[in-house]
Amino acid sequence: MENDEETSSGQMMDEIYANGDEKQRHRPIISGEQLDVEAYASLYSGRTKIIRLLFIADRCDNNSTMRLEALRMAYDEIKKGEDSHLFKEAAQRIDGSLGPSYGVDSSWIEAVERRAEQRKEKLENELNAYRTNLIKESIRMGYNDFGDFYYAHGQLGDAFKSYVRTRDYCTTGKHIVTMCLNAILVSIEMGQFSHVTSYISKAEQTPEALDPVIVAKLRCAAGLAHLKAKKYKLAARKLLEVGPELANHYSEVIAPQDVATYGGLCALATFDRTELKNKVIDNLNFRNFLELVPEIRELINDFYSSHYASCLDYLGNLKANLLLDIHLHDHVETLYNDIRHKALIQYTIPFVSVDLNMMANAFKTSVSGLQKELEALITNNQIQARIDSHNKILYARHADQRNATFQRVLQTGNEFDRDVKSMLVRANLIKHEFTQKQSRKI
Repeated sequence: MENDEETSSGQMMDEIYANGDEKQRHRPIISGEQLDVEAYASLYSGRTKIIRLLFIADRCDNNSTMRLEALRMAYDEIKKGEDSHLFKEAAQRIDGSLGPSYGVDSSWIEAVERRAEQRKEKLENELNAYRTNLIKESIRMGYNDFGDFYYAHGQLGDAFKSYVRTRDYCTTGKHIVTMCLNAILVSIEMGQFSHVTSYISKAEQTPEALDPVIVAKLRCAAGLAHLKAKKYKLAARKLLEVGPELANHYSEVIAPQDVATYGGLCALATFDRTELKNKVIDNLNFRNFLELVPEIRELINDFYSSHYASCLDYLGNLKANLLLDIHLHDHVETLYNDIRHKALIQYTIPFVSVDLNMMANAFKTSVSGLQKELEALITNNQIQARIDSHNKILYARHADQRNATFQRVLQTGNEFDRDVKSMLVRANLIKHEFTQKQSRKI
């Protein structure tokens, strides 16, 4: 079995963690142990950091250490911003479990809402003045400021409308791309991935304004949109194309570790063996992302090297933490089933017969459980085989190569015979002048 030797590259990781905590570099965020909430949250910024923490809290047991830690961090992060509604939600979830310091701070809420009213009034006055003067750039900036204001206060629908309104006042390709990125950001948070796809397409229509970082962001957004639509192969292809320029420049949406995790699992579930080697294992850019999540890198290499027990062990250890991911949790079961089925199919391909006892040992399962899985794959025509349930042996239904070769030779002979007869008939027609000649025009 061919086994590609892995080469480590720390260049991208140095860039990603240049401004971060040095200890994070050598500590995987996703592991078989309990999720390190603090390390996980440090990968993100803005509203997605808060939303992810609240999602983790909602998925954990009440009063668990992880839940309380996630709520505490979310509460502290919200107080740095201006979203009073989200603050109330977090305080309601905490419900006194973190002590009096983490309750509903009425004075903070009143101050935030008062400043919000003042800020909104100021923005409205400025925008009205810009409209009166008919200065396109000022109007664009006015709507953009309104979009930022609404987004900061959690009014995502109004934020989206304000960002989109800047489209009529864009004068350069860069302005259009900025509008698209803002619309994509809000659409991802709202879960409107049809809008995400639409604005990715609009941004790509202005290639002169696309630098490598923006291209990487658009590919990440496209990967998320395909993942949401359960188009796992398309999601893998987009995420595998993300360049190292991404670094931590899109932390308000996705982290480099997510690119490795989402892309690696989607590729493993949908790519054939050749694609897995060429587009994942031998992909130097993606290998840099995989270095950030060693477990994903190792399980991909184990799968390609037919070390299925080790691969499935890694998957089993990762599952609990992957179920806490806001974008991946709905797809974990499907991806895991697809990966396991591919492993079962790939295991049987080289053999004429397989001892189910040995196969069950390789997959660390019972013979009866394995037999049911194989029966389902055979029924779905994914494995061409039959099972001897008494002797616990799987017999492959390989084509009779000798008979197939004989049939091909016979067909080739028949075709040659037909062609020779056709040539002889044509030659005789020409010899005896039975062919129609072109009449001459006088």
